[in-house]
Amino acid sequence: MTTVGTGNHIYEVKQGWAKLPPGESFGMVSAVATDSQDRLYAFQRKDPPVVIFGRDGGFQGSWGNGTFLSPHGIFIEDDVMYVTDRNSSVCLVYTLDGKPIQMLGRHGVHSDTGCEVPAQLVPRAAGPFNYPSEMVPAPNGDLYVSDGYRNARVHRFSIDGQLKKSWGEPGKTDPNQFHLPHSLVAGKDGKVYVCDRENHRIQVFSEEGDFLTIWDDIRRPMDITIGSDGLVYISEGVVDDSSARFSILDDTGKVLSRFDIRGSGHGSWVDAHGDIYIVLPEPGGVDKLVRQH
Repeated sequence: MTTVGTGNHIYEVKQGWAKLPPGESFGMVSAVATDSQDRLYAFQRKDPPVVIFGRDGGFQGSWGNGTFLSPHGIFIEDDVMYVTDRNSSVCLVYTLDGKPIQMLGRHGVHSDTGCEVPAQLVPRAAGPFNYPSEMVPAPNGDLYVSDGYRNARVHRFSIDGQLKKSWGEPGKTDPNQFHLPHSLVAGKDGKVYVCDRENHRIQVFSEEGDFLTIWDDIRRPMDITIGSDGLVYISEGVVDDSSARFSILDDTGKVLSRFDIRGSGHGSWVDAHGDIYIVLPEPGGVDKLVRQH
């Protein structure tokens, strides 16, 4: 049995945990999330884009053929699914079985940031959207979007999709500057935690978008989740010759456990049991890290 982690955070590694039907193969899995019944939804860059697995890794279904241009972020809260179609510049809300509920943005309409190459530092920030990376709900019903691949902003919307505020500018050093805000999460305390990926840091804001602090003991943060234990779970990407890694932090940014993981770290999730899921690039798949104690 292979284990990773330290202290109170020890996990058994189950490589290639998610099993597709015979003859089927994964594309790049961009992100994952679980529902209230512990089913895992993998968002992959091939048809079908949404593939569903039981807690044992067995295949349970799929949907979405032809629906998305470039699957990117996925988040599930109260059995509602929030996804981003990056290259289409839209953020979408679905039922778990694929019925559309809401869309923010317009397919193929990109805001004017002067950026043509995704992930480069943009010339200027602009409104929604230009290649957004993730949309998440807040406890009060608001929606937050990290608009990162060809923009440098976080947007806050009301529950009915009205833009309330945007913040962020392109930059490499100062607070409120972003170089590819890649993922975000809204805590029960109202704080918004943003993966400022190419600046190797987490920026923390109030629910109104006021800057609070920076966590800089981070390496290319890819995806961020807050567990039912209130801890912050972050998958971190490859830098130079280093492998991807995973960090577990408390709500002050103190590292509680840190270990290497397979793949690029592009997407991750922690479920209600404290188990961690890590996505894999092509040939894609999902690893599961089962909490031991």
